[in-house]
Amino acid sequence: MPVNPARLKDTGVGPGRDPLLVAIGERVKALRARKGMPRRALSAAADVSERHLASLETGVGNVSVLVLDQVARALGRPIAELLGDETTDSPEWLLIRELLHGRSEADLRRARAALAQLFETEPALHQRTGRIALIGLRGAGKSSLGRRLAEALDRPFIELGAEITRIAGCTPAEIQDLYGPTAYRRYEGMALKEILQTRTNFVLATPGGVVSDPGSFGLLLTQCFTVWLKASPREHMERVLAQGDLRPMAGNRAAMEDLKAILESRAPFYAKADVTFDTSGLAFDDALIELKAKIQHAIKAKATVSP
Repeated sequence: MPVNPARLKDTGVGPGRDPLLVAIGERVKALRARKGMPRRALSAAADVSERHLASLETGVGNVSVLVLDQVARALGRPIAELLGDETTDSPEWLLIRELLHGRSEADLRRARAALAQLFETEPALHQRTGRIALIGLRGAGKSSLGRRLAEALDRPFIELGAEITRIAGCTPAEIQDLYGPTAYRRYEGMALKEILQTRTNFVLATPGGVVSDPGSFGLLLTQCFTVWLKASPREHMERVLAQGDLRPMAGNRAAMEDLKAILESRAPFYAKADVTFDTSGLAFDDALIELKAKIQHAIKAKATVSP
């Protein structure tokens, strides 16, 4: 696998660290952060010691294929993705990859939109804007602001987590504990598809990790008008704790560092939203007024440029 020398410079690869192992470790750490899994959670799910995981993520020591496979399964990703090449399934994949290689972010966005139009039925703008989906980390205000925004826009408010519970017969947390992240993502996808098939007008609050599943996140981007509600890491943490949820801090001294890593890893995905709105430092009523105005302004702007 070719390794970018500039990338190695950023990671501080030294004489005792193999570039391939460093690159694999970085991908494991990034996937773990994107899924919001503390190292101890991945350790338990993969049946690999935290010490071994730490060595893997820092590129220290060799890693066996079996251990790497256990980690990949726990992350719900193919082992080829950890090795850096998930597009090796067929000649067509390789040709598509070569076509997209080196393209700018803007070109890749155009390519994704073209593929979505080719393979999916993309709704008209007025249909998409009838479905407002709020994305972002816990504590950004998706539920509280979302409920009031729905009232202000005179449309139903839906929490994807509640729909998952209805379909599965148990809460998202129970699904994760009993069946693992892969089963949870499957129920999440089922709930989202049902909402999109049966509802045309709503405000939807989504779980923070919905961006971890390309299928579900792709549906949100093409079928809904998406809004990224963001806040500073400290405000995210303080709001969750204020709600009485002490899990972020329980037995985890590095809770804030984990939260920052999750936000950094997911930010490029959240940023695909139609609108980004920062709730940091805003009183609730002020945030609601500004959010509604920003959404309406963005919808008008898109309508102006639409054919």
